[in-house]
Amino acid sequence: MNIGSLTVKIFADGADLAGMVEMYKTKPFVKGFTTNPTLMRKVGISDYAGFARDVLSAIPDRPISFEVFSDDFSEMERQANRIASWGENVYVKIPVTNTGGESAAPLIRRLAAAGVKQNVTAMMTLPQVAEVTDALRNGPAACISVFAGRIADTGLDPLPIMRAALAVMHSAPQLELIWASPREALNIVQASDIGCHIITVTNDLIAKTSLFGKDLTEYSVDTVKMFRRDAVAAGFALGA
Repeated sequence: MNIGSLTVKIFADGADLAGMVEMYKTKPFVKGFTTNPTLMRKVGISDYAGFARDVLSAIPDRPISFEVFSDDFSEMERQANRIASWGENVYVKIPVTNTGGESAAPLIRRLAAAGVKQNVTAMMTLPQVAEVTDALRNGPAACISVFAGRIADTGLDPLPIMRAALAVMHSAPQLELIWASPREALNIVQASDIGCHIITVTNDLIAKTSLFGKDLTEYSVDTVKMFRRDAVAAGFALGA
């Protein structure tokens, strides 16, 4: 097995411009990019529009998601329309609710009617998937981003939820399901196996895909060598 044999599309998740450009140029299996305000803050971005312009200038032909950051639906709509105007490859990330838990479905429906390509994010339940699918049904291409990794963090198996989400979305073929917040490289294989359209993957997980297909006996020996190398480097010794 290798990364190229999987059917799921890999979208790189991050906000480091140099890293994004490197993946764009050197990793043909990376089919798109996503970011969010938390990732942008971690790398010290303060000029949101300037960062987006730089990304879109460097990566003009693959889907890229930029998120609104207001908690007010009217302001979200203004931001969404502005972000959408930045390029044909832009998807606008809309949170499924505001911080008060109010559904964003009416806004999502209006944006879909206006032709805005959306990536509805932070979803974790099937009722959310059903509501958002209905809101997006008559609009352009869009993504439904279910945070499978966060579901798993609660002790629940996300696979049944992701399979059911695909079934809910089946009647709207322009929609794609994103397996968001994966926790391990295995999630990429799992997402591909169930027919999930996209998985967002951080740089560290993308690096781990180089291990796909590695012989486990060889990997076992490599692990023993690592332990031995680090013990020697640390100068460990036990007296008689």
